[in-house]
Amino acid sequence: MHFFASSSRSLLFSGRQAPAAFRWAAATATHQQQAQRAPTRVMRSFTRRALSAATATSCHESAARRTALVAVMGVVAMTLDYNNRTNTGVLSLGALSCDCDAGRRYPSKGVPSSGDVFSVGKITNEPATKIAFPALCNGMSLAGVGVRIKYVFVNVYAVGAYFDPIAMMAVKKGTQEDMDRALVDPTYPRTIRIVMNRGLSVDKFIDAIVEAIEPRLNGQNLETLVEFKEIFPKVDLVEGDEIELTIRGDTLLLKTGLGVGTIRSRPFTEAMCDVYFGKEPVSPTLKKDVLKGIPAL
Repeated sequence: MHFFASSSRSLLFSGRQAPAAFRWAAATATHQQQAQRAPTRVMRSFTRRALSAATATSCHESAARRTALVAVMGVVAMTLDYNNRTNTGVLSLGALSCDCDAGRRYPSKGVPSSGDVFSVGKITNEPATKIAFPALCNGMSLAGVGVRIKYVFVNVYAVGAYFDPIAMMAVKKGTQEDMDRALVDPTYPRTIRIVMNRGLSVDKFIDAIVEAIEPRLNGQNLETLVEFKEIFPKVDLVEGDEIELTIRGDTLLLKTGLGVGTIRSRPFTEAMCDVYFGKEPVSPTLKKDVLKGIPAL
């Protein structure tokens, strides 16, 4: 009988069937090899489990981060939805620091809801009307607030003045005379934001502004008064309505909840600045507060 081993895993015989001794030897060799490979299989199995656990942990952390991001974005979206109550598509974040008690006491006098407002800073309430003004408007900072009084005791509207802090940087370090000159100079960009404290006929509102501007034009560009009347929406004003007058050099941009309009006239913008910041302003409380606020811009 002849036999040979082609590998350590099997024995091949020729001739008659292999005896029991050889079968026992083959089985013993196979068992030893399996025992030697066992640690390797255990290690591989452990490695796979560890890798799977690490992957699961990483996925869990990633999912947690995504969940947190979604939650934060949800809060922001809710805030935007809560405060973006406007018919001009305005972004407002003012409620992040809004006086909630004032909002409950005066439902119509909360954070202004029209105009290009983005406010995450301090909310300022005009003292007489309790109307709130956000910290920023049209990229400018709030310098002061005031009230327009008619017939001695009627608070017609609250008004806030916003200025470009960079443009006012040199002015705010100067004297009060320097600030007085800058306030009536339309070269310094500003937004005059008006919020109605009561309902008023649009004709009466326009006539009051025209009456204040006309003598300040000194006979120049009187046709701009007609332009101003034409670009103003012919809808009566109600409590809470907002009007923005943005002045940059010779350009005045009028913005209301119903649209925008533009007037280009240096005499007109100078006259409008003088209406609110000149020697006889229509709202003395506004000018007084702005003079105190400019150094803090």
